[in-house]
Amino acid sequence: MAGKDVERAARLFHALADETRLRVLGLLRGGEECVCNLTDVLETGQSRLSFHLKTLKDSGLVSDRRQGRWIYYALNAAALEEAERLLAGLRRPEGRRGT
Repeated sequence: MAGKDVERAARLFHALADETRLRVLGLLRGGEECVCNLTDVLETGQSRLSFHLKTLKDSGLVSDRRQGRWIYYALNAAALEEAERLLAGLRRPEGRRGT
């Protein structure tokens, strides 16, 4: 894995390495959600959720848009595909033996 890929993988996998953030991503699989709904479903405080949403947004895994006083979050399919590609890049090449 090249240097830039390693850095990108670290950022993506850091964002994925938290139970709350994984739950957020799971909730967003059904489509865009208002932060108010996420707070209610996850039964967490807004400041705690905001921290996790910022981490997901900074990694590129989610995008946001403001509508009035609410912010809506959605999955970024391209970033999820990128994470899959980076993870696949860690597999041992076919036919190669090793430990």
